[in-house]
Parts: sequence; structure tokens; C-alpha cells
Amino acid sequence: MGRILGPKDVEAAVKGGSVFAAGGGGWADHGRMLGTAAVNAGKPELVSMDEVPDDAWIATAAAIGAPAGTTEWEMRGVDYVKAVQLVQEALGAPIYGLMIGQNGKSSTLNGWLPSAILGTKVVDAVGDIRAHPTGDMGSIGLAKSPQQMIQSAVGGNRSKNSYIELVIRGATAKISPVLRTASDMSGGFIASCRNPLPASYVKKNAALGGISIALGLGEAIIDAEPKGGSAVIDAIVKQTRGAIIGQGKVRRKAVVYTNEAFDVGTITIGDGAKAVTLHVMNEYMAVDSADGERLSGFPDVITTLNPQGEPVSVGELREGDELLVLRIPKSVIPLSSSVTDPSVYPVVEKALGINLTDYALR
Repeated sequence: MGRILGPKDVEAAVKGGSVFAAGGGGWADHGRMLGTAAVNAGKPELVSMDEVPDDAWIATAAAIGAPAGTTEWEMRGVDYVKAVQLVQEALGAPIYGLMIGQNGKSSTLNGWLPSAILGTKVVDAVGDIRAHPTGDMGSIGLAKSPQQMIQSAVGGNRSKNSYIELVIRGATAKISPVLRTASDMSGGFIASCRNPLPASYVKKNAALGGISIALGLGEAIIDAEPKGGSAVIDAIVKQTRGAIIGQGKVRRKAVVYTNEAFDVGTITIGDGAKAVTLHVMNEYMAVDSADGERLSGFPDVITTLNPQGEPVSVGELREGDELLVLRIPKSVIPLSSSVTDPSVYPVVEKALGINLTDYALR
């Protein structure tokens, strides 16, 4: 049986999703807005994939863009709903449920409002349990597919006449950049619904249970919060079967914003032989020890926490901040077919100048 998502689940989704954001951006406030709107508008329902008929259509609900606080973006809850409606019209069939490409501060809740208003299910499956820099990494094996896909994008700053509605068909590698361009033209952040697929394909290729894992982590965090920061950190480590692999002050932050809309660089935490270096491409992609040993790499979950146990994103952290580095090993999380696809790594390896493939695929 499905689980009706209520007000308590909104905060759990935001808090658990923020750990799986892996240092990536997104906004907790946007997540709270989406979730609160959904639980007030109707009864969003979370269902596991084994409850879904094999021939049902499952699409991905996503937000596209990496708007800095400087861009004049505007995205309303109704934009997520309209994006689903446009794909349903183009497909000529109802969308049974929505999965998400990745967990995050808001993305864990991307499918909730369409569920409340249209009756689509919130499907307990994700393209990747953690956040990642490229769409290919959450594409559940479609990165190089020649198959014609349908994608929509909806949103934009109304007062600047930047509101856009777009429906496009083609191979996902060719049409996904068009949605990123639309996002930029709309103000930097746009709602999308993309790649409707039969449930039978999703069952084989997605990371199943990814939303309930984020909810469970959020519940553990909320339960521990009255006991203070160290109790929250202990609860996160226990719930995720993770470990703290580094801690100390941020000694160096060398991250630059590229014209491909990625934050790329390194962050060094701690001193001397105990220092660790985190490699960043929007999110944390790898951790090296002071002598260059690889301690962790994608698709492990890598997150920085402050002493209160709150996840701190790359954009928020400053030199001098005291942080802990959490690693959740890939062996204890569900993995999708896209994170085990060798073709998704070269673009990230080139940007970072390090090898990720050997760790990811071993």
C-alpha cells in the first residue's frame, strides 16, 4: 500500500534530502514551499515500484539550472504541474507516477505537488540517491540512447516576460541541453518533466527506495535534534551506515564558476597528515588524504556537516569554518544503471583533472 505524505514528511524530506545533496545547491526553502503546497492541496502518495504495473508510464520530475542568488529566477509550484500536463498531452497517455533524478534540498519533493493535484504517484525511485553535476548521471542508462524522448520545461520570471513553456522530442543527449538553455533564458531555474518510460524499465535501472531512504534519514535527524549537534551527527552516521572520514577547519577553498555553469575546484579541510581534499563539481565528487590516497569517490555520498549536524553546501562554506566530512559508501546504497555506466565519467574527470572511473566501477 502507498503512503500518504503529510506535513511531518515535508521537513523529513528536506533534512534527509539535504544530506544526500552532497554539497550541492538547491534551496531548503524551495523544498518546503513545494512540500507544504502539496500536502495542503491534496494527498500526495508515495508508492514503491513493486506496486506499479509494468506497463505504467513513469516520468522524471526535475528542476533544471544552477541559479546563483544573483539571477532573477522565478519558479512556482504550478510550473511543476504544468510540465507534467504537457508531457501527458505529447505522450497521449496518462503519467502514472513521477520519479526524480536525484535527492537534494528541494529535489526530493519535486513530484509531490503534481501528485496532490493530478493524482500522479510519487514513485519511490531515483536516478541517483545523491546529487550529481551532470544529467547523464541521473538518466538511468539513457545517456547515449538513440531513443526518441519527450521533455518539457515550464517557468520563468513573469515580471520580466521570461516565462517559457517548451515541449521537445529527440534523443535525450540532444534535447537536454535545450532545456538547460531555456532555464538560462527564463532566469536560471525551470521546472521540467522528462523521459516517460515504462515502469518495467525503471524497475531495472533506477535506484529503488531512494525517497524513503531520504525520509528515514530526515526522521532520524529530527528525533536527534533536541539532544544537540553531536547527537544529530551520530544519528546521521548510524542511520546511513556511514563514517566521518575527516574534520577540522576549512583551510582552503579554491572553487571557480565556469561558463558551463559548474562550480569546479577543491576544498581542503584539516591540518597536516590529517588534512583531506574534497574535489568539487557542483557536488563533492571525491576525497583524497594528505598523501594523495583516495578515501572516497562518486557514487559514494560525500557531505560536509557543521558541528550542529547541518549539511553545508559548497556555496555556503567559508575558509575558517569547522566542518566534518561524511562518507556513505556505495556498497550500502541502491545504485542506478547510470552510475555504473563508464560513459558518464569522462566529462567530469576532464573538468576535475582526476580519475573517478576506477573507484566508481570497481
